[in-house]
Amino acid sequence: MQPSRPAVAAVLPGLTLAVAIGLVATLVGTAVPVVGGPVPAVVIGAVVGWLVRRRWHGDLGTLQPGVKFASSRVLQFAVVLLGAQLSIGEVLRIGGQTLPVMLSTLVVCLVAAWGLGRLLRVSGPLRTLIGVGTGICGASAIAAVTPVIGAVSADVAYAMSTIFLCNIAAVFVFPLLGHALGLSQHAFGVFAGTAVNDTSSVVATATVYGRQATDTAVVVKLVRTLMIIPIVVGLAGLEARRTARTERTAATGPGGGPGGVFRVFRLVPWFLIGFLVVVLLRTVGVLPAAAAPGFATAATFLITVALAAIGVSTDFGALRRAGFRPMLLGIALWVLVAATSLGAQAVFGLL
Repeated sequence: MQPSRPAVAAVLPGLTLAVAIGLVATLVGTAVPVVGGPVPAVVIGAVVGWLVRRRWHGDLGTLQPGVKFASSRVLQFAVVLLGAQLSIGEVLRIGGQTLPVMLSTLVVCLVAAWGLGRLLRVSGPLRTLIGVGTGICGASAIAAVTPVIGAVSADVAYAMSTIFLCNIAAVFVFPLLGHALGLSQHAFGVFAGTAVNDTSSVVATATVYGRQATDTAVVVKLVRTLMIIPIVVGLAGLEARRTARTERTAATGPGGGPGGVFRVFRLVPWFLIGFLVVVLLRTVGVLPAAAAPGFATAATFLITVALAAIGVSTDFGALRRAGFRPMLLGIALWVLVAATSLGAQAVFGLL
């Protein structure tokens, strides 16, 4: 069914604002590649949102429908496009060697995010976003997980800020560490690909070390993106169990009726299915390899637009209430992932 004209008219102002901020942020990211577009989009969006709220007494007014559309639907479509960068052949060729390292860093990161997050009294959705953002692929993972767990804009903005801080530190610290440890080009590429978050920062970090390190890091990073799939499916399953438990309790009391196994499958997000379809199309050649950079650019821009909208809708009061603990959690996870990456390479004979 086609959207009604009133619905389109309602979405247009906020969506236009998000696109405009996304364009500006993309220009900033082009000029300063280490920063990329998504983080400036959040920052600029947050400033614009703050100014708008001051003008409209704490409300986004007519911008609200379009901002909500951009932060949800646009973001989900961007995740679908990310699949064009990968084929099953690339996964089999590179993943066989680096999968143990990637799984080690991911498990350590997620377990630490849960444990340290609880210890630091960080909310469940926020520690999940910081965990997947650090353990998988920064903004892309946060984009994929946000609609599944229903994270609020303040949590997304805080997670993005934490990831950004660690990415900047990695660009300066990791090459020095690599030279101090005498890492080969290949070993450093695996290190950068598994321990740095966003693709732009992976490329920036590895480029400082060398061309071969860059080539390895990019492939490892793209394969690492596939970790989004089991994580999102797992989170969808957890949400399904919570929903089923709530429905049973509401309908029949705590002893409720049987839960449906197929609830999990009904809760698998459409954009995750779309992501898998695009990967398959890339594998069988319907989407040629030459088209992958274009899809990647489009996906990055759409994520930038979505994060601009998230920035606009950010509640600074909620950010202040979150305190320093989430940032401390993100830094601790970043250090743990880096140490685990090097340790796993040593154990599996890749150094």
